Amino acid sequence: MTEVHYLTQVAGARNDSDAARNTCLERFFRHRQATEALTEELSPEDQVVQSMEDASPAKWHLAHTTWFFEEFILTKLAPAYRPFDPDYFFLFNSYYEGAGPRHARPRRGMLTRPGVTEVAAYRLHVTSAIAALVSEADEATWQAIAPLIELGLQHEQQHQELLLTDLLHAFSCNPLKPAYRPLRPAAVSSAPGAPDWIGFDGGIAEIGHAGEGLAFDNEGPRHETLLQPFRLTSRLVTNADWLAFMADGGYATPTLWLFDGWARVQTEGWEAPGYWQQHEGEWQTMTLAGLRPLEPAAPVCHVSFYEAEAFARWAGKRLPLEAEWEVAAAGRPVEGNLRDADHLRPLPAATAPGLQQLFGDVWEWTQSPYAPYPGFRPAEGTVGEYNGKFMCNQLVLRGGSCVSSADHIRTTYRNFFYPHQRWQFTGLRLAEEA
Repeated sequence: MTEVHYLTQVAGARNDSDAARNTCLERFFRHRQATEALTEELSPEDQVVQSMEDASPAKWHLAHTTWFFEEFILTKLAPAYRPFDPDYFFLFNSYYEGAGPRHARPRRGMLTRPGVTEVAAYRLHVTSAIAALVSEADEATWQAIAPLIELGLQHEQQHQELLLTDLLHAFSCNPLKPAYRPLRPAAVSSAPGAPDWIGFDGGIAEIGHAGEGLAFDNEGPRHETLLQPFRLTSRLVTNADWLAFMADGGYATPTLWLFDGWARVQTEGWEAPGYWQQHEGEWQTMTLAGLRPLEPAAPVCHVSFYEAEAFARWAGKRLPLEAEWEVAAAGRPVEGNLRDADHLRPLPAATAPGLQQLFGDVWEWTQSPYAPYPGFRPAEGTVGEYNGKFMCNQLVLRGGSCVSSADHIRTTYRNFFYPHQRWQFTGLRLAEEA
């Protein structure tokens, strides 16, 4: 069922001019359809494979984002709602202990059933029920469901990105190295030279979400922090920069690495970023357009925090603090090589003065641990498990990537991953004291 068809149903069910509800429904239909569009050209076999424990099948992403609306809204606030299939509450819960038991994450690829047709019917069932609830709810119920729908849409946008990164990993494991989509050419400038260094004064700065507009709970409260004067490179570290690091023995010099990082290099045999491989003496990398020649001027991608930190040490620099990144990005428009541009790969920086590539291309590792801001309080109930319980042993990344939705990314957005992970579109920018 298309977005237009949904809107026709809603218009017939509720004939009023409630702007807030209409805006909510427009966003709801648009983002639900965007998720489905990502899988239109995938076969059923493409959608069921799980290539590692960190990844999930495309079909599971479609179902889990639907479960979120069913679990947190329909079962709680729509008394007449009847579940599509009660077993789906077990199959498609991710990590919410308060929502009950769930299928083990490493075994999501074993869910050959329900099939893609049943999952599509499940999405239609829940989408239609949410549309009806928004249209018919009394004012008190509407006030309760509105923020939950927005949270569900933000959650869905996260899984749109995960669906693509997980699919890239699955296709990289296929000897045929298939393409998700053909390469979309991009107009690129000449290869960037050495980056400029952009200075900032430091001092007492305010960071975090100010409480207006969309944000996750981990983005606030807004608070003061003290920064020393610092500088950031004008562009991201490139593949050419990384080749120089490799040629200088970067993966063979233990003094460049944190203890745990060096252990990863040895046990996992790291010699290059994720998805890099050599063919007839030339480096290639796996992309959503299949295996492609390495583009030297493009940002290096699929590197772990350990690799990013080792590169920064080799360069005699460091990784930024997340507060430094946010201060540098404050007031700048959220625009760049994001998923809406449909390149689905990092692109070289433009030849222009000032900071480049703050948003899009790759998520930028910072040296900041993922921890609560002063005064942080998770939401009450099961929905409070969304972010707060992961605030340990992970590092913060900023800026979004080439597979992030433009209206999902914010200057205050805090992504987070474990330091060894590199299947995401992750890269780096250098920093130093001024």
